Amino acid sequence: MSSELPTEFETVPDRPLAVVPGESARYKFPPMHPEGRKFAGISGVAVLVAGFILGWQTLAWLLAGLTVWIVAFFRDPVRVTPGEAGVLVSPADGLVSLITEVDVPRQLLGEGGLPPGPCLRVSVFMSVFDVHVNRAPIAGTLTRIVYVPGKFLNADLDKASDDNERQYFVVEDAAGTRVAFTQIAGLVARRILRFVEPGMTVTAGERIGLIRFGSRLDVYLPAGYQPSVIVGQRAIAGETVLARLGAAPMLRGSAS
Repeated sequence: MSSELPTEFETVPDRPLAVVPGESARYKFPPMHPEGRKFAGISGVAVLVAGFILGWQTLAWLLAGLTVWIVAFFRDPVRVTPGEAGVLVSPADGLVSLITEVDVPRQLLGEGGLPPGPCLRVSVFMSVFDVHVNRAPIAGTLTRIVYVPGKFLNADLDKASDDNERQYFVVEDAAGTRVAFTQIAGLVARRILRFVEPGMTVTAGERIGLIRFGSRLDVYLPAGYQPSVIVGQRAIAGETVLARLGAAPMLRGSAS
């Protein structure tokens, strides 16, 4: 994995949207993240070669479908992040697949990391149809980033947190609270990317990385925070409140 930051993509929070009373919005397909341009370009060239040079029309149509999927996979929609204090937002789009108590991973211990002991972990599973741009769950300073090579098991499995290729982040807010989260590669994921470095300051909902293709994000809740989601719920990166500081609210819902 390369530690170089992409130069063609700004790691700044989304700008506030202007709201004009009386005007209606038109649907616009979200822009594609720059990381996907080369894949879409390669697939597009393959379509031209198969259809116009080799005359393999069936293959050309299949490759055209693949190109459309690639463009959709790397979409990067605008998100509006809650501004209230004491909340953690989801770092990923996907399904809340697991909420469980675990011991803090050893990679998160030490300087700039978390204290040892048990904590709640919330896992969000991203299918190949979800947006894969990952966002910071809280505003603060990045105090620790650890990359760990590993396997490529199905990211929906609990053991993927310990066995798969992954990358740990720790963010410390202005009050000194540290929140850790992990990018975990999946069955078909072969690259974990990050757009940030230790010591950088991020805002809640700011883009911090991307995983291709299909993966999972784990969030380790600090003491005093309680989940605001249930297993089976859909989460939206930068928007869905994953946890709140204080007493757990009465949650109702169905995973079916």
